[in-house]
Amino acid sequence: MDSTTVYFSAFDKGFEVSSVLAEFNLFGNPVTIRWYGAIIAFGFLLAVLWGGRMAYKWKMSLDKMIDILIYGTFAAIIGARLYYVIFRWDYYSTHLGEIIQIWNGGLAIYGGIIGGIIAAFITCRFNKLNFFNLLDCAGMSLLIGQGIGRWGNFANQEAFGSNTTMPWGMISEKTTLYLVDHKDELEALGMTVDPYSPVHPTFLYESLWCLGSFLILLLIYKKFRKFSGQLFLTYGVLYGTGRAIIEGFRTDSLYIGDTTLRVSQVLSGVVALLFLAALIFMLIKVKKNPKPIEGVDYFPELTPKKVKKKNADKNAMKDLAQKRAEKFEADTESNEENKTTAD
Repeated sequence: MDSTTVYFSAFDKGFEVSSVLAEFNLFGNPVTIRWYGAIIAFGFLLAVLWGGRMAYKWKMSLDKMIDILIYGTFAAIIGARLYYVIFRWDYYSTHLGEIIQIWNGGLAIYGGIIGGIIAAFITCRFNKLNFFNLLDCAGMSLLIGQGIGRWGNFANQEAFGSNTTMPWGMISEKTTLYLVDHKDELEALGMTVDPYSPVHPTFLYESLWCLGSFLILLLIYKKFRKFSGQLFLTYGVLYGTGRAIIEGFRTDSLYIGDTTLRVSQVLSGVVALLFLAALIFMLIKVKKNPKPIEGVDYFPELTPKKVKKKNADKNAMKDLAQKRAEKFEADTESNEENKTTAD
């Protein structure tokens, strides 16, 4: 089923949504481009452009950043797929050929982050780049990619939640078919669902949460950044908190074994708490012993206004020193001339 009509509770009219962007023949072979892949690619492109802009401002080598981008991207895709397949092994163990079919969905963001970070750490060690500045770039870029990429789930009509009576509740033939097929499984997990009623558009919740979190990180980046790694720790707190809440609504969660514990919900809660503790610890440490941030030419405790004044004072001191040197040189020449005349 390539297309379906999606209805929202607040609107009488439905919206035709297709999972296929384009179909054509290439050298006699049929090629299908899906919205899922195109949207994720678009989000990835914007994330890369933003990361490149930050790297340039922080005086990080763009050539070395490209190395990290290449290795990190491959590692992230592999990690995202492996994470998903591992927790759905009961299915993929009998459908081995589908493991590589990532264009049909099935990429877990936490697996992608883990894979990408491992590759980035190794590459930073070899290329001698500041790993924590890189993480700060990654935190903001990830939120852009995630906020946009979630709309690929809308195109596939996946990653939705349980039933809701809210005005933004969503229903389509695909949501109905999924809930009919998985009704018994979901009820065994303690979730009561009605396949013929609207559901939570959790893809939308996460998209808005990520884009809102990006704006918060942008504010911190411009006015309140105190140390390398602060933005990434804040990313972990914000995204972990949001994901832990939103995951509780979803009907397609990965579970830990035969329990009712959702993998992403547990992991998100742990990440949020650990990153919050690390963030508080580092902020206290920096407050007691402020240090310059690599790639930034001012002390983190100074506001932009104070920075401007400090730079002006530096320039004034340089001018004064130069004038004194010139006066000393002039006086020396004058004394030598007077001495020659006296002789």
